[in-house]
Parts: sequence; structure tokens; C-alpha cells
Amino acid sequence: MSDLSGKIVAITGASSGIGEATAILLAERGARLVLGARRLDRLQSLVERLSRTGSEAVCMRTDVTQRNDLSALVALACERFGTLDVLISNAGVAPVSLLDDLRVDDWDAMIDVNVKGVLYGIAAALPVFRRQGTGHFVNVASTAGFMVRPSLSVYSATKFAVRAISEGLRQEAGEKLRVTVISPGFVRTDLPESMTDPKTKAQTSETMTKMAIPPAAVARAIAFAVEQPEDVDVGEIVVRPTAQA
Repeated sequence: MSDLSGKIVAITGASSGIGEATAILLAERGARLVLGARRLDRLQSLVERLSRTGSEAVCMRTDVTQRNDLSALVALACERFGTLDVLISNAGVAPVSLLDDLRVDDWDAMIDVNVKGVLYGIAAALPVFRRQGTGHFVNVASTAGFMVRPSLSVYSATKFAVRAISEGLRQEAGEKLRVTVISPGFVRTDLPESMTDPKTKAQTSETMTKMAIPPAAVARAIAFAVEQPEDVDVGEIVVRPTAQA
């Protein structure tokens, strides 16, 4: 087991799914955590669980569509622990549907959370990382960022965008900062709860039941990237069920 003792890691979307699993795993490996999500009660419960095992963690309600919330999350890390080593931008929604359905509010939600949320995280953490001369961005995309299928047009566009932004950031980062993209396939998470189209929600839930992998599998991929030496930058990891096409 690797040792991440001393690493200060902030995670968005940390109240469930991949974010929660990542928090638990990194805490086990010695990281100190700053957790953000909209569901403060679940965050507080997670912090209490981690504290009982001797881990250090703090949390605050964080809506990634609000730039000030991301700034406050990064500020909390610096105030509580004196620094921030890793920002994991994990928050995401997927109210997917056919374009003919004209669910424009859902399109806006995906762009605001999946794209702007990552950008706001970069805006908050990049100046800190530059001052320190070190830092690691881990941006969670999706296998939908490699292909487009009916009903996934806007969602895929947001995940293509995450990959493009991350690659641009990597090229601009220079020799000191690291950028990793994690692209999961079907994972057992609450993501279907964000779907407003009943048929799509039912189909996605059924597929998850059949083949989805546990969030811990993605958490291990994130931990692998984070634990590398400072001169090793893991660019992208795709984690999906063996049965996924």
C-alpha cells in the first residue's frame, strides 16, 4: 500500500459515489482531506467516519456551479492545512436525453456542473499551485468523452470538453504542475438520479445493475495517479467494466 501521508487533497462531489470512495481510500493512505459537495449532511457524516479512523478531514457545502464556492474550498484547504497539493474535480451530472426533447435546462445543468465546475476549480487552485511551484489537478471525465451516441450528445460534449481543457492545462502547466484525466465507464453511483427523462433513467439503472463496477475501482486509479513521484505525470486513465462495449 502506498503512503500519501502529508498530501492535502480537495475533492468535489465527495458526498457519494466516486468522490466518497476516493476520500476513504486516500484517507486510508494518509492524505488529509478537504471535501466539498452540495449535500452537507452526507459530507459531515463522512468526515465523522474518517475521524473515527484517525484521519484528518474537513468539509464545506460546495456547489461547483458557483465560482465563489470553489474559491472557498481551496481557501479552506490553505487555512486549515497551509497548502493544497491535489484538486480532484469529480462533481458531475448526467440528465441525458434526445436533442428532440429540447430539455434545455438539462443542457445548461450539464455545462454548468461538468464544464464550468472544472474551470472554476482550475481558477481557484491554479494560482495556489503556481505560488507553491507544485500541484496536481485530477479531472474526472467519462468514457462518453471518447464517443457520441443518441441521447448522450450534450453529456459527451461536456466530457470531451473536460479532456480538451485538461490537455490544454497540461501543456501550459510547465515542469512543476501535473494534470490527470480519469475517464470512468459504468460505475455504481447516484448519477442516474440526475436524469430527468424516465426512460433513459430506467435504462441506465438497468445497465448499471448488469455491469457497473464499484466506485472503489475508480478511486484506486485516482490514487495511482496521485501517488506517483513529482516528476511522473499520469496523463489519462480509462476505467470501465470488462463487459462494457
